[in-house]
Amino acid sequence: MHYLVVVEKAEHNYAAYVPDLPGCVSTGTTIEQTLDNIREAITFHLEGMARDGDSLPPRYTVLAASVEVPDYAPATRAAAD
Repeated sequence: MHYLVVVEKAEHNYAAYVPDLPGCVSTGTTIEQTLDNIREAITFHLEGMARDGDSLPPRYTVLAASVEVPDYAPATRAAAD
């Protein structure tokens, strides 16, 4: 079974979450550790749902992609006075 995992850089570590499993999150000091931790979190999350008799939520995520957009400088606003 595969789930999409999103990993984000935080100030001092990495954080991961699973869009198709609300509430399933984890952190780590490296990307590799974060992925190991979220893998364990997914297993724990699914085992808990099964134990509680909950059905698995549908997996809606079908594609993860990185898209390129042009670089831009933030627009500056002139003072309104």
